[in-house]
Amino acid sequence: MKKEPGVSAHPLKHVAIIMDGNNRWAKLRGLSGIAGHKAGAERIRGLLPHARQQGIQTVSLFAFSSENWHRPALEVRGLMSLFSSYLKQEAKVLRDDNIRLKIIGNRDRFSQRLNQQIDKAEKLTENGGLNLHIYVDYGGRWEIAEAARELAAKVVSGDLSLDQVNADNLDEYFSTEAPTPPDLCIRTAGEQRISNFMLWQMAYTELYFTDCYWPDFDENTFQQAIEDYYSRQRRFGSREPEKN
Repeated sequence: MKKEPGVSAHPLKHVAIIMDGNNRWAKLRGLSGIAGHKAGAERIRGLLPHARQQGIQTVSLFAFSSENWHRPALEVRGLMSLFSSYLKQEAKVLRDDNIRLKIIGNRDRFSQRLNQQIDKAEKLTENGGLNLHIYVDYGGRWEIAEAARELAAKVVSGDLSLDQVNADNLDEYFSTEAPTPPDLCIRTAGEQRISNFMLWQMAYTELYFTDCYWPDFDENTFQQAIEDYYSRQRRFGSREPEKN
C-alpha cells in the first residue's frame, strides 16, 4: 500500500540499496558470476517504477566498491564491461522515464572511454525527476578522506579558519549529491553490515536486511521493506515524547 503524504512524520524519500548476492544466485543455477551480475543489473529496471509510486525521490545503489578491485581480474573486467553496456542500453530509457542518472565514486581507474560514457549518460538524463545514484568504485572512508583533504586545503590557503571547520563544512565536500541522507538502507542476501557504504550519511538511517538475493528482489520484497520502515519510529537520538 502506498503511503500518502502526511501519514508519517518522516516519509520515505531516499532509499539506499546494497545489491548483494548476484554470485550466489548464479551459482545456485549453475551459471557464471557475470550472468548473476547481469540479472542484477536488469533488476534495477523493475525497481524504479515502484519507487516512484511510493513517492521516493532518490534511489542510491551500491554497485562496485573500492575493495571490489581486489576480485579476480576476469570478474572485474566483466563487471566493467557490464557497467559500460548498462550505460549504453539504459541511458535513453532512463531519460524517457524521467529518471536522472548520477554515477558517484572515484573515476580515476576507469578508462577514458568509460568516463566519456558516464558523462554522456549523465548529460542525457540531467532533467529527470527521480534521482538514480549508482555508486561505482566508491568507499565511505575514501569519500570522508577526500572531503577532509579538500577542507584542510581551504584552511591552509586561508580561505577558511580552523574554528570554521565543522560537520556541515565537511559535508559540503562529499561526492554524494543526494539532497538528504538515506532514510532507509536495504541490504540483500543475508549479510548484516553496510560494507563501507555512505558511512557519514547513514548515521541515522534505518537498516533493513533480507535473505533474498538481489536478482530475486522484486516489487513485493521491496514493499515489505517499505512497510517495515513505516512501522518504525525515527527519533534521531532524541526520546519519544511522553504521553499525558
